[in-house]
Amino acid sequence: MNKIHPNAAAALDGVVKSGQLMAVGGFGLCGIPEALIEALKATGVKDLTVISNNAGVDGFGLGKLLETRQIKKMISSYVGENKEFERQYLAGELELEFTPQGTLAEKLRAGGAGIPAFFTKTGVGTMVAEGKELREFDGETYVMERSLVPDVSLVKAAVADKSGNLRFNLTARNFNPAVAMAGKVCIVEVEKIVEVGELAPDDIHLPGIYVHRIVLNANPEKRIEKRTTRPA
Repeated sequence: MNKIHPNAAAALDGVVKSGQLMAVGGFGLCGIPEALIEALKATGVKDLTVISNNAGVDGFGLGKLLETRQIKKMISSYVGENKEFERQYLAGELELEFTPQGTLAEKLRAGGAGIPAFFTKTGVGTMVAEGKELREFDGETYVMERSLVPDVSLVKAAVADKSGNLRFNLTARNFNPAVAMAGKVCIVEVEKIVEVGELAPDDIHLPGIYVHRIVLNANPEKRIEKRTTRPA
């Protein structure tokens, strides 16, 4: 089975459609599948529910899909760097399901592991727990969280072999592995593609069984989220 596609548009072809639940890797501006997001924008699909730790920034990453109004709901942990996100949410134009960061990661990991739900103390007594089942274990109250199984996952990795085995670069190995595992269809954008066997077994961070499609983006933008300089 050939998993490699000639470009991001081809990798999305026949997979994405309006109304889907999608998960997108990344943390801040690190590890964002920017070519796949740009190609998703070009498809014109809309009414998407997107799972992502954050929503990029204005004009970059998922911020591009917010500007074109292709996202109807975000399931996120942190959204403080995106003014258009803030504007849409406060105007009632965008739905938002706030989720604690660790809980969001576990919801994706559990989805990929076939675990339908789990209990956690995080969020008990706050708005996070509203409408959810509470249960007591050993005298402590826990809230039940449902796992997440997106229709499509968009992932960024540094290297893939032709079977889809992945290696991530440093902190880009953030939400990306969990996002990849959770998706019914996983599409990965990589900076380099190598032959099977070139990656040492201990260098593989995610096995290719989770990866369905691969596209090469050898020269990503790689923005710096916040540039800080020492005062003169």
